Amino acid sequence: MPNTANEHIVSSYEEELTHLAQSISEMGGVVEVAVSNATQALLKLDHGLARATIANDKAIDDMQRRIDEMAVSMIARRQPMARDLRAIITAIHVANDLERIGDMAKTISRRALQIEGLSLAPKFYNGVKHMANLISRQLKAALDAYATRNSAEAIAVCNSDDEVDALYTSLFRELLTYMMEDPRNITQCTHLLFCSKSLERVGDHATNIAEAAYYLDTGTQMSAHVEDLHRTQVKE
Repeated sequence: MPNTANEHIVSSYEEELTHLAQSISEMGGVVEVAVSNATQALLKLDHGLARATIANDKAIDDMQRRIDEMAVSMIARRQPMARDLRAIITAIHVANDLERIGDMAKTISRRALQIEGLSLAPKFYNGVKHMANLISRQLKAALDAYATRNSAEAIAVCNSDDEVDALYTSLFRELLTYMMEDPRNITQCTHLLFCSKSLERVGDHATNIAEAAYYLDTGTQMSAHVEDLHRTQVKE
């Protein structure tokens, strides 16, 4: 005769895990929109969109808090092991990274408000626009890798971070050159430099999410995989 009580407990537990995963997915979507809106507010000097992005950051903070509380409660009540424990622990870390990305979107939006009314040449924006597009793709890929527990995609995301870092360095030098050529460019370029740094930090947090996806899929840290790969290459 089936043990309906145990079946109910298992079913309820699976529902909680599913709800946790769905909450991360929902938060990821909200954060993606925040980054997109922040960069659009900056590139178009849309102060209405900038203010809306700043106001919406509270919703992101609330989502992170709820996910954290949910995960801690599950650990206390369910005492999960192995793969389930990894899923809950990584959810806490990913929610924290998403919250930090939301903060970066808010920072960019505040900068957009500060440069409102300034006359900016299109050349100032080209590098920032390119970087914003690259970061958006990196963040989406990281969230997809996490949702599908795809370690190969997670590795690809982390490898792409070198391109982001290189682009940031190039953009930094370009804006610095504009400031040296004409002191009137200093204010505008300084704001764009800070925005570029915020975008670069979004890339760092996307990499963290990808590393969490790798851990969720494999049960090992990505750094260990990189070290093993390096040793193999040295032997060859």
